[in-house]
Amino acid sequence: MPDRLGLYLFNLYFYTLFLLASFFVIPALTLFVAITRLFSSHRRTMKRFRRAISWYGMIVMALPFPFTRIRYEKGDGKNPDGPYIFICNHRSASDAFFLGVLPDEVVQIVNVWPFRIPVLGQYARFSGYLNIRMISPEEFSEKAVQLLNEGVSIAFFPEGTRSVTGKMGPFHGAAFRLALDSRAPLVPLCISGSEKIMPKGSLLLRPGTVVLRRLPAIIWAEYKDLTPFAFKNRVWDIIDRELAAMESSG
Repeated sequence: MPDRLGLYLFNLYFYTLFLLASFFVIPALTLFVAITRLFSSHRRTMKRFRRAISWYGMIVMALPFPFTRIRYEKGDGKNPDGPYIFICNHRSASDAFFLGVLPDEVVQIVNVWPFRIPVLGQYARFSGYLNIRMISPEEFSEKAVQLLNEGVSIAFFPEGTRSVTGKMGPFHGAAFRLALDSRAPLVPLCISGSEKIMPKGSLLLRPGTVVLRRLPAIIWAEYKDLTPFAFKNRVWDIIDRELAAMESSG
């Protein structure tokens, strides 16, 4: 009972701060972007707007500190100029917030439900987040390539849904077809621990540590001869091995 009571108190603390932070931070960031829009081009405004969304995500992630900690690791290896296509494993509804640690300007490819979240769903639309289920493959490819050409990185959760067991599901091929069409560097991003912070099917936050490990980019010369099927399986294997290594080392 004390453990259960402690969990409820922790969540009361977090969600109270979450509501307060959202009430003040979202209007403040909106006002900041609106004011700077008067002196900036549309492209620079969109960049600030997407960074503001990342700042909001980072603020939300910081609220439960020190009970919940986030660690971003960028390994050694090839680091070509972006933009990038990020490929992330998916274990928790909170994963989208954790991508706020990325220093890049990023648009996420999301499912239907994030667009239904009050306020945040509308902001996701404004910033150019894409739902591959709501548009045709041709329109998706056109919009995604345009974002990459503008210097905007794109983040995919190619499993399509959160894993219940922690074992990755098979990847869908859209991200890998986009890579082959655009020749953009593809960056595997391993997320470990988020399933313990907020397990699938629960809104209760739990103490713990989430690690995001950014692996070396896979450049065009390394994947240009692969089919989308072979490419997605290769990236699945890379992320699966890295997650196993991360979690075996504690």
